[in-house]
Amino acid sequence: MELKLLEANGKIGEAVSASPEVFEREYNEALVHQVVIAYQANARSGNRAQKDREMVHHSTKKPWNQKGTGRARAGMSSSPLWRGGGRIFPNSPDENFSHKVNKKMYRAGMRSIFSQLAREGRLNVVDDFNLEAPKTKLLAAKVKAMGLESVLIILDKVDENLHLASRNLHKVAIVEPKHADPLSLVHYQNILVGKTAIAQIEEMLK
Repeated sequence: MELKLLEANGKIGEAVSASPEVFEREYNEALVHQVVIAYQANARSGNRAQKDREMVHHSTKKPWNQKGTGRARAGMSSSPLWRGGGRIFPNSPDENFSHKVNKKMYRAGMRSIFSQLAREGRLNVVDDFNLEAPKTKLLAAKVKAMGLESVLIILDKVDENLHLASRNLHKVAIVEPKHADPLSLVHYQNILVGKTAIAQIEEMLK
């Protein structure tokens, strides 16, 4: 399996060999969907809360007589049927949103994503990617010169200059292989992988 090498001027250079076990697998849409949804679900935090009829601040007095009014009988105004009443099954802050995906499925899903990106021409290899100073302007110019706009850059090591320069670019992200997640791989239009990072990705996903 060969991946295209993207040079600093945006031109395609010599091909780089990569493992077909990671970058030439069949695309499994159902598995990729499951892995991405699980990643999003596991990132959720239980930060919503609703009140049940016990927690709602209402009087326990019977609103009107049981009989003789022509209206439906009512016990108290905290009933879930009333506006402002408590919820029957309220959401709680300790609600668990997590989805379980075992390691074998996760690795297979990541291999499927990388393979599809390579087939679509959205995955390229970069020989060297660094900055002389931690300036966003320099990084933006470097990415633009390569003909990219929305890009996830995966390098074997992210130094301080790259980390600081990329924080204010919402369409550019720079991560190490261990922090490359399925959602980012699907979200960004292009993926740049450092030459030395390919071996780490293959070792992680073998």
